[in-house]
Amino acid sequence: MHAGEHEEGRRRHGELEGQVLMVLWAADRPLTGAEVHEGLGAPELSYKTVLTVLTRLLGKGRVAREKVGRAFVFRPVPDGSADAAERMARVLARGADRAAVLQGFVDAIGPADEAMLRALLEGRPGRRP
Repeated sequence: MHAGEHEEGRRRHGELEGQVLMVLWAADRPLTGAEVHEGLGAPELSYKTVLTVLTRLLGKGRVAREKVGRAFVFRPVPDGSADAAERMARVLARGADRAAVLQGFVDAIGPADEAMLRALLEGRPGRRP
């Protein structure tokens, strides 16, 4: 595996973790692994992969797990900045016009936050200027 492939694999795992968290945040109750799998709407994704992601998120403290009957259910764990980032991602995902949503966000933040956002985007590896 080349370095770029390894980075791409990590990015995909990170994206999948984010998608799993969005499914959990959108739910009005804790979900089983099967319900999370169904909520992702990606039949090409195996149930086992979803369970692996949930286990990884559990280890990171991003989800909590409890046994209900014979099954485990998962719920997201609120985490200040991570929680806010997930909510922002959900709003962006729901927007029909992503550019308009992002423009509205940029218009709403102050100059210091805009400079911080610009620095974060420019300093991110693999990003084009």
